[in-house]
Amino acid sequence: MGMIPKIALGIVRSDQAFVNDLRLVRISKPVFIDEHYTVVHGKRSQCQNRANEVTVSFENDQRTKMELVIRAYDDGLAFRYRFAEGKDSLVVKDELTAYTITAGTLRWLEKWNPANEGLYRAMKDDSLRQEWGYPALFNIPGSEKWFLLHEAGLDGTYCGSKLSNVADGPVYKVTFPDARDGRGIGASAPSIQLPWRSPWRVVIAGKLSDVVESTLIEDVSPPSLLANAGWVRPGLVSWNYWSHNHGTKDFRVVNAFTDLAARMNWPYTLFDWEWDAMGNGGGLEDAARYALSKGVRPLIWYNSGGPHTYVTATPRDRMLTHDSRVEEFRKLKTLGFAGVKVDFFESEKQQMIRYYLDILQDAMQAEMMVYFHGCLVPRGWSRTWPNLMTCEAVRGAEWYNNGPDFTLAAPEHNCVLPFTRNVVGPMDYTPVTFTNSQFPHVTSYGHELALSVVFESGLQHFADRPEGYDGLPDVARRFLSEVPNAWDDTRLLAGYPGQEVVLARRKGEGWWIGGVNGTLREKQEKVKLDFLAAGMKYRLTLIADGEHDKAIVASYQAVDKGSEVDVKMLRRGGFAAVLIPMR
Repeated sequence: MGMIPKIALGIVRSDQAFVNDLRLVRISKPVFIDEHYTVVHGKRSQCQNRANEVTVSFENDQRTKMELVIRAYDDGLAFRYRFAEGKDSLVVKDELTAYTITAGTLRWLEKWNPANEGLYRAMKDDSLRQEWGYPALFNIPGSEKWFLLHEAGLDGTYCGSKLSNVADGPVYKVTFPDARDGRGIGASAPSIQLPWRSPWRVVIAGKLSDVVESTLIEDVSPPSLLANAGWVRPGLVSWNYWSHNHGTKDFRVVNAFTDLAARMNWPYTLFDWEWDAMGNGGGLEDAARYALSKGVRPLIWYNSGGPHTYVTATPRDRMLTHDSRVEEFRKLKTLGFAGVKVDFFESEKQQMIRYYLDILQDAMQAEMMVYFHGCLVPRGWSRTWPNLMTCEAVRGAEWYNNGPDFTLAAPEHNCVLPFTRNVVGPMDYTPVTFTNSQFPHVTSYGHELALSVVFESGLQHFADRPEGYDGLPDVARRFLSEVPNAWDDTRLLAGYPGQEVVLARRKGEGWWIGGVNGTLREKQEKVKLDFLAAGMKYRLTLIADGEHDKAIVASYQAVDKGSEVDVKMLRRGGFAAVLIPMR
């Protein structure tokens, strides 16, 4: 690839090592992988898994074989370890996979934390040595050579991993969870049963647009286990926690957010924590009946990440075992609930990976959608379990409630996420807030509106209070009532991490565009529409920043593939647009 000068390899098992003095036994003939598949939600509905694959066999000094399966893609590289022989139960004591990064390479990294809710840090060197979470983004200075490191195809036969350059600054080594991950619950070294294969180590590479538009994480993941995904329905969700931290305790507040969803034509509303203490005129079943009467399907929260979590909110045990999950899903189906939000996992150890997948499997059997919070970054599971709609694993709008630090950090952060976290899977940032919660935001109304397109999530929770949406101009309110959240195509039109991003996403024949400015300078953006279908005219509705943060200006024009549109973005500003074919 020319971007990473060295990738070290090796596995240390409890019985023997596959590191030094390995003998090359065989390199297989290349096999062409050509697979077409459809996903229910994501950045692209029709995907292709196309690669050349070779298997390289090595033998250690005990004449035991280790295979390295390598796939070369147009937009990157994937490789995994495989032991095809034996029947033993073993422990993988260490994995030696490590990426050497050339001095001077620009990098965007998030300090590892159990909930994956940190801020990305832009760096020009490797002077900071610590553990880093996935995904990690790199750029060769002065070039269009970008690459992003991640893993995919993770299942219950292994733990989740992270990157560490503690031992050697330029070398980012794949590292297992430790005592801090899950507060010391369970062993960190994964147990395996031979024959066995590891998760994929994935390098997405190319121009910045290649990275943003890639589906490589899903491409290498196992195909869907669901024969008929008709009941998996992506959609927009009203959410009361951001504006009313204890809102679900209040039946009237819950109903107000149901009414908001109905007015905005959003299919879902979430009953968040404290639903088991709901009062002031009704309880859970009353709220569910009210939602259904309005044509809105309710979703519901559970504190069931595991016994290690410090959060005491109830109920805590409903998802912990197969029997309790099956019973709870049965009750929820009877009440008309469409899905569950399961919170506070905060561990990537092997037993927790198994727990995630057990929840998805049981929920799939019950036809319940799932989204995880306080959780790991996506590993491609939404392809295998289409009912996994989204994962948090991001510092999102909820952090406006947690302290003053996010207020000034958010504009730049919002312009990093499309190039990092949201590349590898759906992201529950809970965007599009115009009013303030505990701490204010400094982004413009145009910036906030654009996040409905810039951020991708199978269940997109719009976080503001009802009056925040009701007070918008008609054109913005109509935009939010119609914007899709599952896409047929995605294009990066412009951007640079931390500075700005302009993304176009297609649904059917229509295109939606979101652009955000993360800097303290006003920008004039020239948006080229050369991605439009040739020979077709479109009606463009542009909603851009006005004279100040709370002002937006709408304009309309006919455009085609050769058109360019000039857009002003305030500092920390943004814009949204929709293009619909003219018949």
